Amino acid sequence: MDNNQLIAYFSMEIALRPEIPTYSGGLGILAGDTLRSAADLGLPLVAVTLLHRKGYFYQHLDAAGWQTEEPVEWVVEDFLTELPGRVAVTIEGREVQLRVWQYLVEGVKGDSVPVCLLDADLPENGEWDRRLTHYLYGGDPHYRLCQEIILGIGGVRALRMLGHDTLERFHMNEGHAALLAVELLNEQAAAAGRCSMRKTSRPSAKCASSRPIPPCPPGRISSRGTWRCG
Repeated sequence: MDNNQLIAYFSMEIALRPEIPTYSGGLGILAGDTLRSAADLGLPLVAVTLLHRKGYFYQHLDAAGWQTEEPVEWVVEDFLTELPGRVAVTIEGREVQLRVWQYLVEGVKGDSVPVCLLDADLPENGEWDRRLTHYLYGGDPHYRLCQEIILGIGGVRALRMLGHDTLERFHMNEGHAALLAVELLNEQAAAAGRCSMRKTSRPSAKCASSRPIPPCPPGRISSRGTWRCG
């Protein structure tokens, strides 16, 4: 893998292809089109999302008009390549191991954008933790927050593990990956020999959200809940 990307693009859902149910609607379509355009233009970009082994859901309507849903089953190995190495995040005091799968978005001129899909379904994790990367937008707010820890914090750690050390921009497609700012601050604190983020300087990387947010002082959380690092 070429690890000279300058931009990291984080999204809870990405429409890569119809057979891969890692999206539910407009946000995922936007993300997929953004990555295809980046590949066409040869931009130095890498993307991060979750694996979503059981997708969003299949919807069925019976003769009376009642809706039922069922998980989407797909064979991950038919479309993705597992990358070596593991990273871990801490959730409620538990260490949750993550592996990374890769999909390449190919551009019209031969360039490609690597997409890293995080997967917690590993034997070393507890049964509940293994399900954290199963369902797109599944469960309650507790489940969703755990997913956001994996996406934001685990995503940054996965990129570092894979050798992406030249990143200058971290783009969040909506605020689902906002916790990546916490991990970037942790990196700065560790580099400065501090064990607390309270007195550390702001990350040198720039963060942006795909939606306009009201101006706020640098390094603060805006009313829209997304982080601006510069």
